[in-house]
Amino acid sequence: MFVDWTKVNVKSGNGGSGCVAFRREKHVPKGGPSGGDGGKGGDIIFEVDSNLFTLQDIKYRKSYKAPNGGPGQGSRKTGQDGQSLIIKVPPGTVVIDEATHEVVADLTETGSRTLIAEGGKGGKGNASFARATNRTPRFSQAGQPGVEKRLIIELKVISDVGLVGFPNAGKSTLISKISAATPKIADYPFTTLTPHLGIVKYGNYRSFIMADIPGLIKGAHAGKGLGYRFLRHLERTRLLIFLIDISSDDIVGQYHTLNAELDRYSPVFRGKPRLLVLSKGDLTDQVPGIDLPGINILTISAVNGGGLEDLIQRIVQILESDV
Repeated sequence: MFVDWTKVNVKSGNGGSGCVAFRREKHVPKGGPSGGDGGKGGDIIFEVDSNLFTLQDIKYRKSYKAPNGGPGQGSRKTGQDGQSLIIKVPPGTVVIDEATHEVVADLTETGSRTLIAEGGKGGKGNASFARATNRTPRFSQAGQPGVEKRLIIELKVISDVGLVGFPNAGKSTLISKISAATPKIADYPFTTLTPHLGIVKYGNYRSFIMADIPGLIKGAHAGKGLGYRFLRHLERTRLLIFLIDISSDDIVGQYHTLNAELDRYSPVFRGKPRLLVLSKGDLTDQVPGIDLPGINILTISAVNGGGLEDLIQRIVQILESDV
């Protein structure tokens, strides 16, 4: 199951309490205080794992708690530190503090680790308080409590190219033809219910990643249809491909509608390069006149393969010029 949004509670471990103890040895009549410090509580750490593609495990776990630090002991023995709790997440995970709506971490690099909640420090034992004016302190310090947070976890898939279009524009067919992705393909709206990623290979061992998200409709930015839930997955793309059925009555109008939905959802889309691709070119021999200054336009047919090589070459040119 593809899960790209959830909430979770995390709590780092409490620090262990310091110890009150005195040396009691046969040949040491005045041993003095010997209580050790408490151990540090365990941290909550997020780690990026490239083998993960969904937040499903986190969604059903709901809460995470790191171990507490151990209490100090006599003979100046420090308590054991609580073991850090490592939560693995897929690349592209964004961690948000629900209380402040602050972005705590934006995790993109495989293997990277980020401290989300630090464990509490251990309390000092009575040995740490011995002074010339107080040689036998009979008190210790409690450990500091751990940090508890309510987090919003979002996944924004990382891809080079994002496909944007209305339902049944042919996005799933296109990505299935030029990559190994296998999305569900049917002739009814909203066949695609979750994003799909495909690796498109070209040249000598080179490739780019293409993302197909569920089709948009007018008002998607305000919550209509399915696509608004997945628009976040286009935020990290370097190139947006607007895929529109060549038989549509108002291609220019559809392009402006899709473009407006993206701009209203987030200003991050406004600076991204765009490419208009007319799909289902096998259905007609006439290419309609389109007045969109500054927009590159290509015609393809994913069914018979027409124009697919030209499309890949154009994508590569744009990506490489954007490096």
